[in-house]
Amino acid sequence: MSKLKKIAVRRSKTADRAVAALLKGIDAGKSMLTVKEGSRIFSQGGPTDAIYFIEDGKVKVSVVSTGGKEAVLVILGRQGFFGEGCLVGQPLRISSATALEATILFRVEKRAMLRALASQPKLSERFIASLLVRNIHLEEDLCDHLFNHSEKRLARVLLKLDRLRHHHGLPDAGIPLLSHETLAEMVGTTRSRITFFMNKFRAMGLIEYNGDLVVRTELLTDIVLHD
Repeated sequence: MSKLKKIAVRRSKTADRAVAALLKGIDAGKSMLTVKEGSRIFSQGGPTDAIYFIEDGKVKVSVVSTGGKEAVLVILGRQGFFGEGCLVGQPLRISSATALEATILFRVEKRAMLRALASQPKLSERFIASLLVRNIHLEEDLCDHLFNHSEKRLARVLLKLDRLRHHHGLPDAGIPLLSHETLAEMVGTTRSRITFFMNKFRAMGLIEYNGDLVVRTELLTDIVLHD
């Protein structure tokens, strides 16, 4: 019997300090922010004046089309970063960032981050490695949307969300139990389709609802992704 793994809102007792350690060489131009659940960190079309690193909490990065349709690009947890477009001359934000729970952030001004990357080889090396991993994930997501139907895309999203708990060896790091509407924005389908597939997964024993969402990761991988 495979061990049940939970996707839930469950903050650890002590905040991870990896991000603080990574950015310790940046003095001027760095500030710590506490953002309430549901608060907007920056908005699509706003100025690109800083990059953000997540010390604790969860952030949703999303875009809205001219027709008003929203799509979730990624959900980030501890040690994640966003807003990096400012470093390559992006004049305006092409996405919005929203806190999914109470979140602690480091805000690093554009000039301060560029100076640090130029003067601190270790920081530059780790940041470039993180960018490469981000690029690989984006390519995987693009292939997923191009070649897989919505049921498989939902399964992959659930598996990715579950893996956030173990990212950088932090098994206690949970994610919010997302609404079907948010999952639909991530998968690129309708809310009704998400509800249908979630009910199907539950009937197949791939997920359970016990207040939190419980995912049987091995079964979901074998039955849905490897059919």
